[in-house]
Amino acid sequence: MSGHLEGWALGRKSLVGLLFLLIVLVAVCLASIAVGSKEIPLAGVWHGLFTPTGVEDDVVIRELRIPRTLLGIVVGVALGVGGALMQGHTRNPLADPGILGVTHGAALAVVLSIFLLGVSSLVGYIWFAFAGAMIASVVVFLLGSAGRGGPSPVTLALAGAAVSALMHGLVSAIVLLDQQSLDAFRFWQVGAIAGRDLTVLTQVLPFLLVGLVVAAFNAPGLNALSLGEDVAKSLGVRVGTTRSLGIFAITLLVGGAVAACGPIGFIGLVVPHVARAFTGPDYRWLLPFSAVVGAILLLLADILGRVVARPSEVEVGVMLALLGAPFFIFLVRRRKLVRI
Repeated sequence: MSGHLEGWALGRKSLVGLLFLLIVLVAVCLASIAVGSKEIPLAGVWHGLFTPTGVEDDVVIRELRIPRTLLGIVVGVALGVGGALMQGHTRNPLADPGILGVTHGAALAVVLSIFLLGVSSLVGYIWFAFAGAMIASVVVFLLGSAGRGGPSPVTLALAGAAVSALMHGLVSAIVLLDQQSLDAFRFWQVGAIAGRDLTVLTQVLPFLLVGLVVAAFNAPGLNALSLGEDVAKSLGVRVGTTRSLGIFAITLLVGGAVAACGPIGFIGLVVPHVARAFTGPDYRWLLPFSAVVGAILLLLADILGRVVARPSEVEVGVMLALLGAPFFIFLVRRRKLVRI
């Protein structure tokens, strides 16, 4: 009886914490719409949202800041959940979603599309980037599954490191040979949610939604895996199926986010640790908390990037690197990392 009461109390506390973070997310979204490199008074923001007449401030609000904010929410959610899944399946508190080769696979596909096909538009990059991310993750999973034991955290990490190194070398070779590829790839690689319209969001959104649904179904099995594979098997969990679903969800979430915005680092690394401070190890709560915290952190970094260098902007990928690197160093230097 006491166990049920403790579980109910913990669930109630987690629900209150999640509602609080959702309120914070709403406030950050409003700040993202109101704050930018171009100063717009609050009255102008209100006018642009509810009674637009087509003036310049209305266009900035409706055509630039609202799509940018929506994309930031979706990408932050995807990277936060992808990071939590990645750390859970590899049992590594320093794992990043890019460990599966997703980021480097997308980068190689983008460079090849520029070098071989002359693709020059952001919308054109998306499908190549997503295809490259999918192919890279499949290759890593097949390599990590080779052998009698099937996929394991160690084999997946090793396969991901090897494939990522190979693809990084190929990307470097191509961009050194072709100036056009270098210029276009440099623009995509910085990682940004600025300059993307709703077309970009609508193209990747279905894949991200499927990834979130698969992640939700993966959470109970991931809880069992955190107790050890032998214990999970004794509880009736199909370890191979659970791990395959997790890798599939990571590929959809991270691949879609990278395709839309380029590689945005540190969200997948930092966010699960922040969320775990609220929820503990239960992935049924950790995943939704990671989603909300990921969106909040990405939008805050984007807002900061708009105001630190007015009238110019610092892209969100750069801001997250500046903010995330000290946290990464802090994790590495801790005597006791969070056990996963």
